[in-house]
Amino acid sequence: MGVASLSVIYAGIIISSMFLPPIMIKNLGCKWTIVVGMVCYVSYSFGNLYPGWYTLIPTSFILGLGGSPLWSAKCTYLTISGNVQAAKHNKKGADVVNHYFGIFFFIFQSSAVWGNLMSSLIFGQDTNISDIPEDVLSTCGAFGCGITINTSSSNSTSSRPAQKLVWTLLGCYIGVGVLAILIVSIFLDNIDHQQTSQFRGNREPFCHTFLATFRLLKDWRLLTLIPLTIYSGFEQSFLSGEYTKNYVTCALGIHYVGYVMMCFGATNSLSSFLFGRIARYTGRAALFFFAGATNLSCIIALLFWRPHPDQLPVFFVFPALWGMADAIWQTQTNALYGVLFPRDKEAAFANYRMWESLGFVIAFAYSTFLCVEYKLYIVLAVLVISMITYPVVEYYEYKNPTQPIEQATYENPKNKAEEAGIISQTWM
Repeated sequence: MGVASLSVIYAGIIISSMFLPPIMIKNLGCKWTIVVGMVCYVSYSFGNLYPGWYTLIPTSFILGLGGSPLWSAKCTYLTISGNVQAAKHNKKGADVVNHYFGIFFFIFQSSAVWGNLMSSLIFGQDTNISDIPEDVLSTCGAFGCGITINTSSSNSTSSRPAQKLVWTLLGCYIGVGVLAILIVSIFLDNIDHQQTSQFRGNREPFCHTFLATFRLLKDWRLLTLIPLTIYSGFEQSFLSGEYTKNYVTCALGIHYVGYVMMCFGATNSLSSFLFGRIARYTGRAALFFFAGATNLSCIIALLFWRPHPDQLPVFFVFPALWGMADAIWQTQTNALYGVLFPRDKEAAFANYRMWESLGFVIAFAYSTFLCVEYKLYIVLAVLVISMITYPVVEYYEYKNPTQPIEQATYENPKNKAEEAGIISQTWM
């Protein structure tokens, strides 16, 4: 049911990426698209209160439908804000956008720390740990297929926590989600209110907006970035799925998964902030190749490493390095899309979510019947292809820089209010 739920989520994201983001963002604006997407996310937490096929699958699909508009609106909002700020202070738009994405992913990736800390502390109250036998340890890592891990009652390292603790954790997640919705609804500026009003007043044909995501595929730069975007889904799914299952759970027990992912989240969060700031000095290309070299080293090491409980620090080294690389993939790829397609941001970020989600779906599709060794080879192959195709786009952008949209196009309504003598206002 868990694998089916995750598959439905990313299938929903792929479907919604095809048409929903441009329609919702142009009609509702970035702010209210974000609010609607967050409501979809919270519905999935409610579905997990009583997990079953009739609760998880529908809420998984609802989450997927809201996922692409949410992320596309967020990326569009950050890109607009970055370009407005750059124009005010006479800075390069790409540098400010990079910095803004770094700040966002610094905060976003820290959720892996807080979320896993909550789950570890709550589920830690019901821990009944037993030693893992040597015959199970021999199947861990890339040397076993990872699909024969003993999950029976005799090995309580992967047993289900008490239902009361599950409800406590979900209650915490739901509470945080509802609080976030209220904060965004009340305090976030409606930065593109003027553009959405003009769009509704001069409505384009529905088919024109509906096909905006696919129409952008005519741009060869977007097609060339598809392998890099798909790789983002592959590398995230490998660490969160395969590494935690076939290395951590297999050799240490499920109670260590939260702590390992906290390490990943902390490194990812700090690296996002760092790389968002230094990108203006190093450039995107240097960071991308550094992330590629880091992932390449980790993949080769994981192919030969035999995980054992006596090597506890090593279990945290890999997620730390992977988190550092993922920070670059997330911040720089999102910023690159915003820089390359300033006039089609909604469709560009919808394509990003669609192709990234396709990477997740493909990884989930083969997760149950391929051995870990072959999964690592697949991730390695997609990485190599990405590092071949991406430089083509970067070189073309270096020779023919894309001009950002003028500041006046996205003047902040809050600033207008201040100029008019209004103390504060919130566009509804």
